[in-house]
Amino acid sequence: MGEGQGLPVATNPVALAQALIRQPSVCPDPGPAQHLLGAVLEQLGFTVWHLPYGEGAERTPNFFARRGHTGPHICFAGHTDVVPPGNEALWAHPPFAARITEGVLYGRGACDMKGGIAAFVAAVARLIAQTELLAGSISFLITGDEEGPATYGTQKVLEWMAQEGQIPDYCVVGEPTNPAAMGDMVKIGRRGSLNAHIVVEGVQGHVAYPHRADNPVHRLLNILAALQAQPLDNGSDYFEPSSLQVTSVDVGNGATNVIPASAQARLNIRFNDLHTGAALSGWVQTICSQHAPKAKVDIKISGESFLTAPGPETTA
Repeated sequence: MGEGQGLPVATNPVALAQALIRQPSVCPDPGPAQHLLGAVLEQLGFTVWHLPYGEGAERTPNFFARRGHTGPHICFAGHTDVVPPGNEALWAHPPFAARITEGVLYGRGACDMKGGIAAFVAAVARLIAQTELLAGSISFLITGDEEGPATYGTQKVLEWMAQEGQIPDYCVVGEPTNPAAMGDMVKIGRRGSLNAHIVVEGVQGHVAYPHRADNPVHRLLNILAALQAQPLDNGSDYFEPSSLQVTSVDVGNGATNVIPASAQARLNIRFNDLHTGAALSGWVQTICSQHAPKAKVDIKISGESFLTAPGPETTA
């Protein structure tokens, strides 16, 4: 597992995955993981454009790299950021040590998705080693905020790619989607994602005199119960059923005898091609207004559902 100029050998996916995992790129990725990856690709003859977007805490590193100038153009897309490791003391192996035990690589991002990035970079490196004259072009779209709001990541890079005439003919995303064995599933679409933050204001009071208060917790619970009363759908031809998951309910009330002044909740909806973000947003707003007319609802759609209909692209 030799190295050249301090970089892992590109054709070795294990060494490259370890090098990436050892960069603790908790979302949003602070950058070193992408600079390492960009340097590896430059050694392979790629031109790399670093494309950071956003300001302050939201600043997100991204890059686009391409080798070749003609078609067909295939792009590999991925992300270097990872979710927080939580309590590291509970890990059997340090989350950023990239240790191998009994043939298994452990570390945050080993599956999602630094391992995937290492695999497709190594595959391209091996292809280049076999023949320097490749027909067409190969590119990489790498973002640093897929695990977060996704505001200054792939969408911004795609806008840049469109302006620069860099739109590929095919795109492969190396996410961990094989449930049983490597290569047993290829997905031809992606679910949309909607995040909602609901705040219900009430009137604080003593529990002994509820008629003088307005309990926002009760109203919030009614909202959440109504949102979960019926399944959104039973799935479509190419997607599993859409899912609404409540991710947080917060009141911040330390007293046992006080009705709080406000209550809030957060939820996520992963939706298939039977829905649009706008339609689901309207539905959530309507349910909230029915149970708490003055509720504040902040909704962000990180991506719409899309489907590549069966045809030449999916056959390829």
